[in-house]
Amino acid sequence: MSTHQHRPPTAFGLIVIGDEILKGSRVDAHLRAFKEMVGERGHELAWHWLLPDDPEVLVAHLRFSLGRQDPVFVCGGIGATPDDHTRACAATAVGLDLMRHPEAKALLEEKFGAEVYPNRILMADLPAGCDLIPNPINRIPGFSLRGHWFLPGFPQMAWPMAQWVLDRFYGVSDLVQERAFELFDTPESSLIPVMRDLGDRFPELKLFSLPHLGDDAHIRLGFRGRSGIEAAMDALRERLERDGIPYREAAPDTLHP
Repeated sequence: MSTHQHRPPTAFGLIVIGDEILKGSRVDAHLRAFKEMVGERGHELAWHWLLPDDPEVLVAHLRFSLGRQDPVFVCGGIGATPDDHTRACAATAVGLDLMRHPEAKALLEEKFGAEVYPNRILMADLPAGCDLIPNPINRIPGFSLRGHWFLPGFPQMAWPMAQWVLDRFYGVSDLVQERAFELFDTPESSLIPVMRDLGDRFPELKLFSLPHLGDDAHIRLGFRGRSGIEAAMDALRERLERDGIPYREAAPDTLHP
């Protein structure tokens, strides 16, 4: 990854569309890949939906997400076949018409020649006023609309396109850090007062409790965030010692959310 301007951290949504994933004929690889892509730039993936190729479902969910401020990557359903509904559903969700985008039209005509008509050209019918996202693999573009970045479902195309979006528009931020203690012979319910008190003291950080089962059963209790984490961990250590809760230091971690 090249060096880019340092910017505030951003929380992204991810929508993956496709009956083939829901029915099991393909396995979704996007969730892990997007977590890594945004995480290595100091951003985070805040939520993830997996949706069917169903226009009613797509319009309802896109209407909700397009009405929010979160930037969202949307993978799948922007092709030209009858089961590709994403372009039309995105337009419907925000009350726009599908229009033949002149730049997309030119790219498709250049790539396919006369064979672009009558079907392949449909991929240039996009929500009015949207912008294009370049596709370095086959030059068939994605599009952006109200902070949503619509990409092909194929990972080999979607991922480099998403990297272009991230580097061009969102830059890099401080990486998320995680610090934790491992607690033994302690019921998780007994930690509720500790978590309430310290969560209020350090609202800029995420205080978490994660039980681990098995031969080495323990609870991983700690903070996740970008700044102030050492002071929060000092306060947590003092509280555990005051309450007589046994713990051991867990290895520090730098997260790719």
